[in-house]
Amino acid sequence: MEENVRAGRCVVAVDGPSGSGKSTVSRRLATGLGARYLDTGAMYRALTWAVLRSGVELTDAESVAKVAAEADLRIGTDPQGYAVTVDGTDVSTAIRGAEVTGAVSAVAAVAAVRELLVDRQRRVIADAGRIVVEGRDIGSVVAPDADLKVYLTASEAARAQRRSAEDAADVAATAADLSRRDRLDSTRKVNPLQQAPDAIVLDTTELGIDEVVARLREMLTERGVA
Repeated sequence: MEENVRAGRCVVAVDGPSGSGKSTVSRRLATGLGARYLDTGAMYRALTWAVLRSGVELTDAESVAKVAAEADLRIGTDPQGYAVTVDGTDVSTAIRGAEVTGAVSAVAAVAAVRELLVDRQRRVIADAGRIVVEGRDIGSVVAPDADLKVYLTASEAARAQRRSAEDAADVAATAADLSRRDRLDSTRKVNPLQQAPDAIVLDTTELGIDEVVARLREMLTERGVA
């Protein structure tokens, strides 16, 4: 995609809980802007996969941090298709499975893991210059100087319905899992899921993906960075 990346710095931080539409919106926005795209959640999931494969206990923060530090994590930034690998193994599909989903909040709560990945994410942003980054602490921690900070949200029912449709899972079970992850991610001691003070909150419950992307493009145009 390198030949399609436009000139001029433009960093968009997209935060919010699972099922709010972050991934789809961020990829489409990045494509429209001729920008890179970084899924920070995939990075945490990839290291979680590595931790699970290693066999160390999730409650052993020191061992979890050691596995994370030694893992060769690589992630693409093409919004139209990217791969995630750990030690040469493509884990793009594996990291979306139930086992990783159930453990990722625990791994992401380890301070050393967050420090490692936040540094990596900041370097990717600096190298790209023009990029849409999605996650849970982008506007508040990773890229506090982003040109646009957006916090996407939606009703619990809408989020559960969307995620269950993606995973072909039971809606009630999905709702319970989302609630669990929201609670863990928003109450962790280091870089919790939260809205940056200067972020624009956008409720996507009644909005289609195209509508959300259009609104973000309008915001960027107003800031003169679209």
